[in-house]
Amino acid sequence: MKRLFLLIVLSIPALFALSQTPGAHWLWQIGRPDGSVAELAGTPGRGDKFEKDGVFIVGRSKERADWPWAQPGPDDGWAGNRQHSFFILFGIKDLPSADSCHLRVRLLDTHASARAHLSIHINGQEFLQTLPRGSGQGIFGHFADAHPYDLDIAFPASLLSKGDNSISITTTSGSWFIYDWLGLEAPAGITIQPVRGAVFLSGVQGLPFIARGGNAPYQPAQLSVLNTGAPGELTIKIRGMAPQQIQLAAGSQQLDLRTPVVTTDSSVVVKVEQAGRPVGERTLALQPVKVRTIYMLPHSHNDIGYTEIQTAVEKKQIDNLLKGIEYARRTKDYPDGARFVWNLEGTYVADLFLRRMSTQQKQDFLDALKDGGVALNGMYLNTLTGLCRPEELLRLFKFSTELEKQTGVKVDAAMISDVPGYTWGTVEAMAQAGIKYFSAAPNYFDRIGDILPSWENKPFYWLSQSGKEKLLVWIPYKGYALSHGSYLSPQFVASYTDALRKVNYPYGISYIRWSGHGDNAVPELEISDFVKEWNEKYIAPHFIISSTSRAFKAFEEAYGDRLPTVQGDWTGYWEDGAASSALETSGNRTSSSRLSQAETLWAMISPDKYPAARFNDAWRNVLLYSEHTWGADVSVTNPLSQKTIEQWEIKKSYADSASALSRSLLADATPGASSNASPNRDAIDVFNTNSWTRTNLVLVPAALSARGDLIKDATGAVIPSQRLSTGELAFVATDIPPYASRRYFISKTTKKTAASGEVQVVNNTLDNGVIRVTIDPATGAIASVRSHTLENNFIDSAAGAYANDYLFLHGSNLKDLQRNGPVKITLKEKGPVLATLLIESSAPGCNKLTREVRLANGFDFLEMTNILDKQRAELNPHPGDYAWANTGGKESVNFGFPFHVTDGQVHIDIPFSVMQPEKDQIPGSCKNWLEVGQWADVSNDQLGITWVTLDAPLLEVGGITATLLGGQSNPDVWRKKIEPTQKIYSWAINNHWETNYRAYQEGIITFRYALRPHSQFSPAEATRFATGLTQPLVITRALDKEHTLPLLTVSNNDVIVQALKPSEDGKAWIITLFNSSGRQAATSLQWSAQTGAMHYSNTAELPLAPVQRDIDIAPWDLVTVRVERP
Repeated sequence: MKRLFLLIVLSIPALFALSQTPGAHWLWQIGRPDGSVAELAGTPGRGDKFEKDGVFIVGRSKERADWPWAQPGPDDGWAGNRQHSFFILFGIKDLPSADSCHLRVRLLDTHASARAHLSIHINGQEFLQTLPRGSGQGIFGHFADAHPYDLDIAFPASLLSKGDNSISITTTSGSWFIYDWLGLEAPAGITIQPVRGAVFLSGVQGLPFIARGGNAPYQPAQLSVLNTGAPGELTIKIRGMAPQQIQLAAGSQQLDLRTPVVTTDSSVVVKVEQAGRPVGERTLALQPVKVRTIYMLPHSHNDIGYTEIQTAVEKKQIDNLLKGIEYARRTKDYPDGARFVWNLEGTYVADLFLRRMSTQQKQDFLDALKDGGVALNGMYLNTLTGLCRPEELLRLFKFSTELEKQTGVKVDAAMISDVPGYTWGTVEAMAQAGIKYFSAAPNYFDRIGDILPSWENKPFYWLSQSGKEKLLVWIPYKGYALSHGSYLSPQFVASYTDALRKVNYPYGISYIRWSGHGDNAVPELEISDFVKEWNEKYIAPHFIISSTSRAFKAFEEAYGDRLPTVQGDWTGYWEDGAASSALETSGNRTSSSRLSQAETLWAMISPDKYPAARFNDAWRNVLLYSEHTWGADVSVTNPLSQKTIEQWEIKKSYADSASALSRSLLADATPGASSNASPNRDAIDVFNTNSWTRTNLVLVPAALSARGDLIKDATGAVIPSQRLSTGELAFVATDIPPYASRRYFISKTTKKTAASGEVQVVNNTLDNGVIRVTIDPATGAIASVRSHTLENNFIDSAAGAYANDYLFLHGSNLKDLQRNGPVKITLKEKGPVLATLLIESSAPGCNKLTREVRLANGFDFLEMTNILDKQRAELNPHPGDYAWANTGGKESVNFGFPFHVTDGQVHIDIPFSVMQPEKDQIPGSCKNWLEVGQWADVSNDQLGITWVTLDAPLLEVGGITATLLGGQSNPDVWRKKIEPTQKIYSWAINNHWETNYRAYQEGIITFRYALRPHSQFSPAEATRFATGLTQPLVITRALDKEHTLPLLTVSNNDVIVQALKPSEDGKAWIITLFNSSGRQAATSLQWSAQTGAMHYSNTAELPLAPVQRDIDIAPWDLVTVRVERP
């Protein structure tokens, strides 16, 4: 999403007070130093209506008509992407003094990041100035928070001359600035007279091109000229070139010149004559032109919503694809590189197209893919990858593999737009889908940290944690939005190539994204004509309209051996917005895990009936929720508007649909279980959908346990059970084999179930003989967690900070951090299976805070459930007020977990990786907050504690560091380093954004956590523990057939099966194996079912190389296997 607002940066004070030098006077003034532009030409806030450069003839011109309030720069597409020269002309009658003069300019504001560089000519003498960064708000007419700045250019009065004088102010690079006033201070005795001349020169600029000349190539240049007289002709004389006759129009203009091609830095004198009389001369610095190929990737940025309702966006993007097909057809006979190519940013639009369009339109699309007129990019949507569960991340690229099989066209490239930062497992997921090129093009200014200073136009290879997979990553200049404020012209090309020169871009190949003029923009056929005409006229640079794959392949072939490699997480910045709808985010995480379990159940019970289409629908909804567009562009400035409400309802529906579909798919995997006529209606089956033997607490719903409270296993042995206040029946299912089930029988009983021991509850302490947990009576947080086998209190309570500590922050000042009110602690559950303490309190930001701490008999971990009855945050009192949307009503909810583990190191679970903050983060990563999959761990070489989060995906490390509100365009404000720490904080809720995400949430929101002390740290053990909570044992009414034998057994404990599912073609099982350790692993697969051939595979589920013996897996690597069913 493109935002038209920029964040206010540090103010730069004015350099001087508006006063005259003693004995001097104002020779002329334009405007008034009053903090207003009312007396100048133009209308604030309408920069897109810029019409002409300023020309002010003293004694003749009117400032309201002739001197614009803003002067654009070459970076401003709305003003033509060119240099702009403003002229002041004045006549001098007398020059009696040799004292100094002062050109004084008072500016109201400047661009927030693209600093303007000025060339100021006073009668041909050049003065260079670089303006500071301003607020960026002035261009929109917002002057209250603008950053004024004053220029004072002193020069000798001898630089002036009797007769006509000229001052020109040219923006040679950068962006706009805004005038308040300017004036020329001169010594006494210098007097004004009318301007009599007609032609005045400003600067001359060489263009970084080589043009095809009639006899020889040349380097073009442009001379800025003002003609106040009638049209005529000028003669341009440059040494070594034939004289050039150029027509001169009236007014301010830029004249095209020819200069020699140079191979070293040089300078030439440009002499200008009119009717044989000298007008003036300028010295032109010439630099060698680098011969460069610029690949142009046309596409439309897919915001699924934001600019308009999602349904309208879908139709628009389908129409865009139709136009792309047509434009490619129309230009198929253009020269190579000029034919139109339409890049589908993601495969979602292709999916929509193939599901909705006619047979002929589908065929036209497939034909366009095959002949290169339309290009696929393999990512389904512009997704917040840090939110993805592992299987969800693989699914993000699956549809591209289906299209590849259907068309035979290799999909080896992917795009992402707008989103800054990507989870480390993205490398692995792309490799599994056959993708090796990644065009990452983030938003170029808002809440992106220092991702662009770190990586813009600095291509590199990104390695997976295993080091076996690599991805060529390349962020183009200004990300995906370069074209939003630009139009194709020689001035645009000059501005772009100048930007490459300034950063010493070392390669002869570059590329740009061309996404039209805004988000969800339409294809532009005219780019083909521009490229065709450009390449006919110019030798360098050379343009090629291209697919991502073609551009990256050409670059890799030329420069791949020179590229750096980096390895680590590229921690995302925009995932924070998902906490603005914490309830739905939690539900989507659960749906993703549930779908993985459902696929496994279908693989175990009915692989031949696997409903692939229904699963695809469910995964599509999961991905649509994780896609980066959360809502309308006015979601915070006007949160109760129809636009905001309608878009949120659709966004919410993705999570709701994913939940409903995942539940039905899980239920339908056991078709006989729902029948009340089942002969085993008094029995339940408990399924283990994971690859290791599990012993876990089971909570049988009241509807399945209505028969009674007595539970027996298949041998008739009584299992301790406990009826809970929720109506559920609790018991512990022990030693359930991987991919198998155990049957339990429920009946009535009149006796209390005996147990080997119960959880002891004394005051505010729970003790099950394995661990002991103490609640702080003042705050309700956890003051102590101790293991009976490890001598340590794992909570760092020395400073009065406890675990599961409620921390509410209104605004961004940490001095305003608040805890909950006084607590009431009661015993909610007590029996042979478990005990639960209920902690109730008031809490800022909530109507009520309820926390539960549960300890089950015999287990080495505790569970926490935090239930917030959330109050609505303060809403924008003046709908449309952007300034308020940036900072007003902002809040966040955090839960603190300060651990006591001496010299402990933090490890964080993310898809297909385990990362350490700072150590495993590449440059440009977000460090104010991090994304977490299922768990984090703090350990030294002897002991540690694993923390599990089921609902909240955001983590702060070392403190409350997520305090950046609203738009943030300054890279310097972001956290640069994470120091060693043992403190982590779950960032559960926020509304920190000024657009897109939700302004408020209210009602019941639940956050679940768990803590498990342990001895030496084992990533595989942490993964099994956390997965046991996020993918609980599945309870069904007993089936007619028991599944007591493990369908599959994996021999190596370090190897975790990430997914087990039937293949899409119904002919095989697909197994995804992850080596969750830092050492090489070899494993075998043992099956209880008959199997056929076994091959290595990929996301496309194709049989690749045969598996001969054991499967070797590198540390942290992912391997997919296809096993044929008989």
